[in-house]
Amino acid sequence: MWQVSARSLSRASCRAWQRRLPWPGPAPAAPRSRGPAWSPGTAPAQGLSSMAPSIRLSPAARSLFDEPLAIAVQGLGPRQQVTLRTSLRDETGELFQATAHYQAGDDGQLDLARCPALPGGSFSGLEPMGLLWALQPQKPFWRLVKRDVQSPFLLQLEVFEGHGERPGRLLAQAQHERAFLRDGVRRVPVREGRIRATLFLPPGSGPFPGIIDLYGTGGGLPEYRACLLANHGFAVLALAFYSYEDLPKGMKEFHLEYFEEAVNYMLQHTQVKGPGIGLLGHSKGGDLCVSMASFLKGITATALINGSVANVGAVLHYKDITIPPLGINRKRIKDDHNWKSEFFAVEGSKRLQAHGKEKPEIVCYPGAGHYIEPPFFPMCAASMHLLFGKPVMWGGEPKAHCEAQIDAWQQIQAFFCKHLTGKPSGTSSKL
Repeated sequence: MWQVSARSLSRASCRAWQRRLPWPGPAPAAPRSRGPAWSPGTAPAQGLSSMAPSIRLSPAARSLFDEPLAIAVQGLGPRQQVTLRTSLRDETGELFQATAHYQAGDDGQLDLARCPALPGGSFSGLEPMGLLWALQPQKPFWRLVKRDVQSPFLLQLEVFEGHGERPGRLLAQAQHERAFLRDGVRRVPVREGRIRATLFLPPGSGPFPGIIDLYGTGGGLPEYRACLLANHGFAVLALAFYSYEDLPKGMKEFHLEYFEEAVNYMLQHTQVKGPGIGLLGHSKGGDLCVSMASFLKGITATALINGSVANVGAVLHYKDITIPPLGINRKRIKDDHNWKSEFFAVEGSKRLQAHGKEKPEIVCYPGAGHYIEPPFFPMCAASMHLLFGKPVMWGGEPKAHCEAQIDAWQQIQAFFCKHLTGKPSGTSSKL
């Protein structure tokens, strides 16, 4: 078992592990513009000459959401001060934005991989991906999620003159698609028996190591983490368990037989490599994964992200067993501002070892919040909690949270490669 915990308090007892991002090489030549402005990749602002400043991106027009994006501006004046702004609208139309202040070099070039952001924007320092991970909602208590993974997010980049409180003259602008499905990955809706899910299969004939992916109290059928994992060679079943189609509308009680049906579906699938599968769960999905790994057969590896080791929020039934939910003291919700994640991870480790199991890996990220997502999702500091019916602070510091997401994503893949295929992924799974 592999567990990740986030804490925004008490840093002294943990070490943060950081890796330098694999950065794309030199940017390819800009594609020919098909319109007056907003062509993907590189584009000067409308009405400016061909010698005007322009944005250079690598990859130029489209990249996967969990991959780095190299950003540079060329054609500026020597040591010219500019403000860069990124904007993104989610599928409900809500706006997310980030800004950063920069100064071009003596040659008028600005490469975010080499030039630190100056104080005064959404971040400062050398942060090549800061304009993505620092995106924040303009609507309070709103979290960025991807509902339709078959369409990309459209990222807008703008360059403005100066560092004023209000944007100066627009110098350049461009758009870039941040996609979720790699070419060749198959998205298969699953409606067999009681199962309500989506299966993502990598290109090729398989079989592939199989994983069931569970999110938390938000309900529905989030697919974006599952499809991003499938891009890396896993057969991943994004599994709904309430508030979706004909499943229960509320989180009152669950029957483990439903999850057992999903496990058996994966074990019997011709594209899934046996003899066992993996489980990946976040928050409430994490404690459901603990229950599945405890009672069900055919599970080889379990990875939890900020989950409890107790049954939380709903009664759980399995055959003649009924497990009531752990009580909640709302006045004491303060650690990662949702879960006391490190405590739960340590308690889970003690229980496993007391029952003769191998000690699990525990990875703690100081400064990270509750919602540890795939890389480059902006940190969600607070949002509505459906179980409480009110906003909850999720905690975290944006830069530390971004670094945690990058490392956790590598660790999760390495863990499943090791235990589901017996082969290393090229990334160490040992801390």
